Amino acid sequence: MAPRVAFRKTSLIDYPGKLAAVIFFPGCNLRCPWCHNRGLVVPDEADTGGMTGLDTVLEHIEKRSSVLGGVVLSGGEPTLCASLPALIERIKKMNLLVKLDTNGLCPNVLEKLLSRRETRPDFIALDLKLSPGRYGQLLPPGAAFPEPGPGEMLKKTAALLRDSGIDHEFRSLALPAGFFQEDDIAGLAPLTDESPWYLRKFIPGNCIDPLWNQHPPPSEEALRDLAEKALSHGKKLILS
Repeated sequence: MAPRVAFRKTSLIDYPGKLAAVIFFPGCNLRCPWCHNRGLVVPDEADTGGMTGLDTVLEHIEKRSSVLGGVVLSGGEPTLCASLPALIERIKKMNLLVKLDTNGLCPNVLEKLLSRRETRPDFIALDLKLSPGRYGQLLPPGAAFPEPGPGEMLKKTAALLRDSGIDHEFRSLALPAGFFQEDDIAGLAPLTDESPWYLRKFIPGNCIDPLWNQHPPPSEEALRDLAEKALSHGKKLILS
């Protein structure tokens, strides 16, 4: 049975330079407390009534393939979807580009996608949330992650991405004071290359952990400090 997904018919911001449709897959192997996609991430609270069968979504995309420039696969975490390779292949047969948004914790899936031209994404956005050594803090309560752990999986994904030749970008979120720090920038900088590394500001509202809705956004000064820390490691953070 095809999974049910959330669907945005048209987006001007999710695929750089392209008019795109966006497919949001339910389920995630992280529980970032600041995440705004509670209805996708928390299984017991998934808004299945607001979701559509994937086959129906693909039929709609095919009808609009002459208008669209690409399709974004997001979530949740799309690499948890077992039918992802077949889905990418089907979209590419519509002569559409494919962008993959991922948290990077399933490098084996990415490696499989990269192994065939028919399943290779055309653009990948990798989220860099915290220094790799802190990724254990973001796992669901009671979850056991296979060795060597989530931080090492992130590093492997970043290496695959750097060596892939595929257009890509890195994305981080400037969190409230005291949580995302300069040490996180230092830990993440070696994972990046010359591709864009974007830093956007945390905005409270509809967070998975309601306590996070009480945190104010970081100050502009804090953003500049993080950007300066990245520069000290030879990396340019683009404030977005």
